Amino acid sequence: MASFGQGSRGHPRSRGRTWSRTGPDRATLAVVGVVCAVAGFFVLGIVLGPAAIVCGWLAMGRSWAGPRPVPAVVALVLGVIDTLVAAVWLAGAASPGYGMF
Repeated sequence: MASFGQGSRGHPRSRGRTWSRTGPDRATLAVVGVVCAVAGFFVLGIVLGPAAIVCGWLAMGRSWAGPRPVPAVVALVLGVIDTLVAAVWLAGAASPGYGMF
């Protein structure tokens, strides 16, 4: 019978249970960022643009130093462009003369 202080599973942060942050996780984030950026040009750019920026930044390892994977940079750049285009479009739609007021 195991007592309350002595679990049988071992330490949850042991070497075998942690994952590397350099493998497919970053590649997946970069691809998700590119998909969000491209989709943001067609729908919900004000939401999907910042999502692409965040995914690209995390896929780059949250730094500008070192080698940068191309899909992560593409996601970051397209996300910035997407966000700016959406912001300009929203500012233009809210101006007088376009049927809003």
